Amino acid sequence: MDPNANHSRVGRDSKEASISPPPPQRTGSASSLHKSGHVINHSHRSSFAENLRGLPPSPRNQRHPSFTQAAIQELLNHPPAPRQHNPRFTGRDWRDVAVGELVSKDDVSWVEMDTSVEDATMALLKNTSSNVVIIREDANTFIPASTFDFNDLNAYILVVVGLAHPPEDLVELYDMVANKAQARISIPLRDVQPIFKKESLITLQGDEDLAKAIEIFGSGVHRVLVTNHAGEVVGILSQLKLLEFFWNEGVNFRVIDDLYPRLLRDVGVGSQQIIAVNADSPLTEALNLMNQEGLSSVAVVDNGLNVVGNISTADVRLLTNATSLPLLQNSCMHFISVILTEKGVEKGKDSFPVFYVNPYSTLAHTVAKLVATQSHRMWIVESASPSPSAPGTPSLGPTVFVPTPSSSQTSLTGSHFPSVPPASTLPGSHLSGRLIGVVTLTDILNLFARSTGLNPADPNEQRARRRRSSSSSVRPSIESSRASLDIRR
Repeated sequence: MDPNANHSRVGRDSKEASISPPPPQRTGSASSLHKSGHVINHSHRSSFAENLRGLPPSPRNQRHPSFTQAAIQELLNHPPAPRQHNPRFTGRDWRDVAVGELVSKDDVSWVEMDTSVEDATMALLKNTSSNVVIIREDANTFIPASTFDFNDLNAYILVVVGLAHPPEDLVELYDMVANKAQARISIPLRDVQPIFKKESLITLQGDEDLAKAIEIFGSGVHRVLVTNHAGEVVGILSQLKLLEFFWNEGVNFRVIDDLYPRLLRDVGVGSQQIIAVNADSPLTEALNLMNQEGLSSVAVVDNGLNVVGNISTADVRLLTNATSLPLLQNSCMHFISVILTEKGVEKGKDSFPVFYVNPYSTLAHTVAKLVATQSHRMWIVESASPSPSAPGTPSLGPTVFVPTPSSSQTSLTGSHFPSVPPASTLPGSHLSGRLIGVVTLTDILNLFARSTGLNPADPNEQRARRRRSSSSSVRPSIESSRASLDIRR
């Protein structure tokens, strides 16, 4: 491992070091910020048995193992990558880095208000670097009017198949859109704007510094458009891209880098109020939850609340043709198997992304997973006690809303896909644990902002605006007072 990665970790408590595996090393932003998709290159994955081959057995058979099985598996799944830092950030204060240094025009894809939803969807599927297309009034301008992303596509699909829940004043519009779509009549983006739950369109000029950007992101905004002085969009900066920058270049910014060795339970980030979906529920339950609650992903759990997977709005890319509609009636677990199959086809190897951490995971380990999986959140699960003398995982008592299959689900035409095994047989159920919380990009960027003396707004205000229901309360830290367990059957 690069010795530079450990310059601030010399005095770290040995007990903590024995629990959380060393954080994966980081790759320089020069090769990661201006490409179509961030993927960590893995070397050959040796099995645990291969790693131990030829070693003599330990005479201390009763010794408590330093790593849990899950920690060992995570090390095998995510081996360290070579660490190469961008020299142009060396010796600089990150707050003086300009927003424009982190973006590229290659991430910007345009459509017009009169572009059909179908054509806008095709443009969205092609723009894998930013997962959004920018809407303008006409082709003669570069001034943004709105955006179209996978959250919007999810909302549109639910309307088309008749599974959305329109407010009273939009019932007529929802019916019109569904009828036109089923009749294969082109629908312009202009007509469906009221359907989409949009965040405020936030712009920053390219010469503004990252201090302004991180205050915005730490307040709960997910994306900003970067413009020139004429107001024309020249790039897109997202929470994930900014976190990737801090992960790759954190060694150049001492205040940020000093946070990485700390445990999640100690830095006080995350929430213990979670919205999840049962693995045996129909996929429509997950899609409706994300649409109504303004979420980009939900945890998928078994009957014991063990995390078995993750479904995000970006996964609706697999539902964009008529032959995939039967997936909506199949279970969430089946959809996870479809997602994994697609990832295997795309990457040419088996893929089982790990979307969970535990209270004893370091912040570095958590950030590395967010960057590696390109996710907006990591689910926090219970873990075993880190050593014989240490207490077990705190009894957090999370509020978990897990809807079950609804008997009133609208029936879809088409044959069902083959059935899949019970959720307990999915590999993730044996390596994860009981869901007790969630940590998001907003939580981490808010921590970074506060630790450097900035004052981001309360992210719960932005979350409240984003949610379609008013049933949620302010989300506490994972180390705050207990909340009641809420599982709706």
